[in-house]
Order: sequence, then C-alpha cells, then structure tokens
Amino acid sequence: MDRPTLILSLMLVALLMEARTVSAQAVAQDTPRAFTISPGYRFTEQSGEALYNATCAGCHMPDGKGAQGAGHYPALADNPTLEASPYIIINVLHGRKAMPSFGDEMNDDQVAAVVNYTRTHFGNRFAASVTPSQVKDLR
Repeated sequence: MDRPTLILSLMLVALLMEARTVSAQAVAQDTPRAFTISPGYRFTEQSGEALYNATCAGCHMPDGKGAQGAGHYPALADNPTLEASPYIIINVLHGRKAMPSFGDEMNDDQVAAVVNYTRTHFGNRFAASVTPSQVKDLR
C-alpha cells in the first residue's frame, strides 16, 4: 500500500472510531439514537406562504411547478392528488420517498397552514380547509 493510501485509510479508521465513540456515549447516556441535522430545530414561520417558502419552494419551486435534475420533485401546481387532504398532511408530517418529514419541525397549526396554502394556490382550488385537529389525528 502506498503512503497516500495508507494515510487516507488511517484517517477513515479514525473517523469511524470517533463515530463509534459518539454512538457509545449516546447509548451510555440513554439518549435517543435518531440522527437529525439540527436537533431541536423548529420552524418559526406561521403563515402557509412563509412556511411554503421556507420548506417546500426549494424543491417544488416557488411557483409549485416542481423540478427535475438530480432528483424528481413533483409539481404541486394543478395537482389533483392534493384534493385528498390526508394524503398531503401525511406527506408533510412523515415525508415520502426522497421528501423529508417535517412533523418534528412544525406544530399542528403550521402543518395545517402550509397544507391549506398549497391546496389553495398554484392553480389548486380545494375549498375545504385542513384543521390542526386533523393534523394531530394523523401524527
């Protein structure tokens, strides 16, 4: 094994050992082992539009028309599947395929707000509003 490969191998082993140590510490402290990017992070936006812009627009685009490239981000604009409010609530709460879940980062009011915004914008005209109570029931 040449010297650069040996150095890289040793660095990788050191990183893996560090990760193992952190996991062992978490187990010893009886802390949850779920990995999150920002533990305890909560969205502060309250309006559906602000929440959409903070959480959805990056993938589904500001106009709701979706995108394709490194992945497929479905269009929310003129999307008949959004009529079934439980479908979109569950997707926001728990994620779907490559879409992350937002249930831990949003409260019931926020989820209802972003779902209602999406269902009444981008060419969608679904009149029935989602309530925080409906969100709570699907958590």
